Amino acid sequence: MAAVDVSYEEITGSSKNAYESDDLFQLIEHVGVRDLHFKHDPETGLKAIVAIHSIKSGSSLGGCRCIEYPSTRAAAIDAMRLARGMTYKSAISNTPYGGSKAVIMKPAEIRDRAAFFEAFARFVHELGGRYITAKDSGTTVADMDLVSTITPYVTSVSSKNGIDGDPSPFTAYGMLKGIEACVKYKLNRDSLDGLHVAIQGVGYVGYDLAKLLHARGVRLTVTDIDEKALRRCEEEFGAVIVHPNEIYSIACDIFAPCALGAILNDKTIPQLRAKIVAGSANNQLALERYGLALRDRGILYAPDFAINSGGLIQAVALYRNEKTDEIMANIDFIYHRLLEIFERADREGRATNKVAIDIAKEHTLAHEER
Repeated sequence: MAAVDVSYEEITGSSKNAYESDDLFQLIEHVGVRDLHFKHDPETGLKAIVAIHSIKSGSSLGGCRCIEYPSTRAAAIDAMRLARGMTYKSAISNTPYGGSKAVIMKPAEIRDRAAFFEAFARFVHELGGRYITAKDSGTTVADMDLVSTITPYVTSVSSKNGIDGDPSPFTAYGMLKGIEACVKYKLNRDSLDGLHVAIQGVGYVGYDLAKLLHARGVRLTVTDIDEKALRRCEEEFGAVIVHPNEIYSIACDIFAPCALGAILNDKTIPQLRAKIVAGSANNQLALERYGLALRDRGILYAPDFAINSGGLIQAVALYRNEKTDEIMANIDFIYHRLLEIFERADREGRATNKVAIDIAKEHTLAHEER
């Protein structure tokens, strides 16, 4: 399964399919990535890519995604787009690192997972600290623990200073604060009680978000390709289950995409019956112009890299040995950052995603080391 439905139009301005171009440097230039590193380890079957979009204080930080890809080009483009998103996320969250991402092309079978991730750890170490890795889709805290035996350039490790190494609960908590900001701005409500949220994807973050929302009296509709994950939400939260194709047209207050990216496009946006889109998935807009399409329909969009930054904040704090109260205070600020984005977007008559990118650049991209 492809990680993301990438549009070549976004990257090159051309209508060609994203995977038809043979000019990798053209893709690198248009996404704005500064480094693209490839690693093949024949002994373990590791095929990994690290994309570095920006550097601050000599380093960049981003998770390691290990999923199936249809091609090397698809994996490289996913890494580049995710790295760019990490730059924006890091900047808007005021962290001291640039943005990067690793993707591992997951083979049909990982024969020796320990050896596999030891090979990945050596790859990370070879980059000399320019890239700090972390847990992401398809990787675990245990994988990061193993990586930490080879290189110090890793976070999302087991409990440190009383902080759980799993970023998912922190991402979900940041999502909750972001949804509260959306509800305050769009619906003029301070409480979530009685609202209806449709969640697309109830894996780690989606499940944790559902748990937090349920505790606040929210009615849930969920979808996922994992039947076990769906039944868990049904049993624990009384969630209504729908087919993946039906989630877009659910009449609800909030649509929360918490699975893969590029799901907001010409086909899905006209189906939306939500007042707010606020989800944890990266790169939700298939094209940047879809932010304006949402605005034109009167739908408030919480830019993904602004609302889903709780996990990054936790990962940075873990790497820098910060305290839990510092983490939670920084995550709480997501609420205020989103209100700033919404107010400025309305004042300037612009899409929220465009405004969020501008704010991110204004904050720290000017200090990027060249």
